Amino acid sequence: MRTKLLTLALFAVTLGAVVFYPQLQARYNSEDPRPLRPPQVVQQPRIDVVFALDTTGSMSGLIQSAKDKIWSIASTMASAQPTPEIRIGLVAYRDRGDQYVTQLVDLSSDLDSVYATLMDFEAGGGGDTPESVNQALNDAVHGMSWSQGEQVYRVIFLVGDAPPHMDYNEPQYPEIIQAARQKGIIVNTVQCGNIPTTAKPWTAMANLGAGDFLHVDQAGSAFAMETPFDEQLAELSAKLDATRLYYGDEEQKAKMQAKVASTDKLEASAPVSAKARRAVFNAGEGGRKNLVGENELVDAVASGKVKLEELDADALPETLKPMAEPEQKAYVARLTQDRADIRKQIAQLADERESYIRERAEEEGGLEDSLDQKLYEVVARQAEAAGLDYEEGPDL
Repeated sequence: MRTKLLTLALFAVTLGAVVFYPQLQARYNSEDPRPLRPPQVVQQPRIDVVFALDTTGSMSGLIQSAKDKIWSIASTMASAQPTPEIRIGLVAYRDRGDQYVTQLVDLSSDLDSVYATLMDFEAGGGGDTPESVNQALNDAVHGMSWSQGEQVYRVIFLVGDAPPHMDYNEPQYPEIIQAARQKGIIVNTVQCGNIPTTAKPWTAMANLGAGDFLHVDQAGSAFAMETPFDEQLAELSAKLDATRLYYGDEEQKAKMQAKVASTDKLEASAPVSAKARRAVFNAGEGGRKNLVGENELVDAVASGKVKLEELDADALPETLKPMAEPEQKAYVARLTQDRADIRKQIAQLADERESYIRERAEEEGGLEDSLDQKLYEVVARQAEAAGLDYEEGPDL
């Protein structure tokens, strides 16, 4: 009897659901017109930032400042919560008749390779006051592999001291910026120096691009200084690089060897202060992708992505090939521990370095007028729409 009653109760419940579900669904939809959507997987947010830099003769100070500060800018952008992936692209521009009109470095999370190219940029050319600003802006909008999705802060910083040539038969900034907005790209402008004819178009471009107009001195107004901690941080940075092991087929290994070559170039030629800033960036979560790149074995094993014993012998890093499997595992485990220890040392030194710099900055009148602070305020406000929250101030 109890079984029969239970069966009848289940039948009644099922019948009620069938009868009343459409009405309940209609009621829900009438109160909330938004369509019902399945839960979405939250991915790591991303910042795509392209710097379009005037590299004519008058811009030598700013170019040097960019070389000094790119790692600090990356660290500042990576300091948001949740931690975003940082991709940087470059457009160097001059004018028609110069050595080049534009040179492009596509958006990439491999900031070592971006920096290695930036190191080669030198100021030169120019002549008449206007420059090929429109071409640079067009290349920044249409010549980069911009990310798709809602959790992406897409932004251009157009940096220069001269107005655009409006007499060239080419796309001009009103239509270019309209295309940028359709792609979800914000356009900010940074005027260096005080050429009177620059401020008006620079302001107009920022207004059209839903961005900000910033004005700095000819050298860029960035706060840059050496510290007693830079040498040790640079040494730790090289040690952190030495913990990398790349695996995969020949093509994958060759790709990462190109990255290693960029690292070697900056280790050989970059100033110690830049190496120190790179160490701070790479040791943080935001710099992990730049540090390890792709097919990096220590990271892959630690994260569980790869099991060492399942790799083909040909896919192994050359260092591991002569070793027996237990030796291989012990070697990778040691590198994993070394990497963690080095990151901890860098973090401790980075805090001391930051305190040292901020004390000196206060002694010199603070950071309010520095490019570092201005960029931080712009990024913090604009990146909020991509779900990024900044609280710590600029990294120096």
